[in-house]
Amino acid sequence: MNIIRNLLALIGLLAIVGAVILAPGLMSLYEYKTAFDKFDPKAGEIYMEMAEKLVKTGSPVAATVWKWKVNADLSFDDLDETIKSVAAENNIKDVGALPLSDQISAMTGKTYRKVKIYLYCNPLTAAKMLDFDDSYAAYLPCRVTVVEDKKGQLWIYTLNMDPMIYGGKRLPEELRKEAIGIKKKILAIGKRAAVGDF
Repeated sequence: MNIIRNLLALIGLLAIVGAVILAPGLMSLYEYKTAFDKFDPKAGEIYMEMAEKLVKTGSPVAATVWKWKVNADLSFDDLDETIKSVAAENNIKDVGALPLSDQISAMTGKTYRKVKIYLYCNPLTAAKMLDFDDSYAAYLPCRVTVVEDKKGQLWIYTLNMDPMIYGGKRLPEELRKEAIGIKKKILAIGKRAAVGDF
């Protein structure tokens, strides 16, 4: 009888210790749920997609970008022209470019595979994003990057904008519409440039 009583006492003690240890975690889960209840309705879907990419690739960076494989018959110069043409057609301001591979080659004296970063922005939308949350400054301007991989295949990369648009508290409606508009323009650049559609 004493053995059973001692065993039950030990189980009770372990349950209390476990509750004390887990209580902060349980409170955090509650806090997470309360916060998520205030998020955009698409937030859960967006984070699930990112989690799936993270698990598949093992790369937190790959989980946060969109990418397109460029048709093999397109040269870097073709791609350069198409990106600029589609951006101009979509009326998104070209605010600069960084020919990174040229800079690397100049500094090392060795030819480096093609990498060029194109910078695009709608300054008025950018201002509204900053007025909503200064942290958006880290995402400005929008970048479209051409990367030649180690096998010579060209790719287009850009930041997945969905977490910025849908990942937290719902953006004010006017700002949300403008952000979705910018997203569509960036997607058009990536998708159309990858197939040479200008």
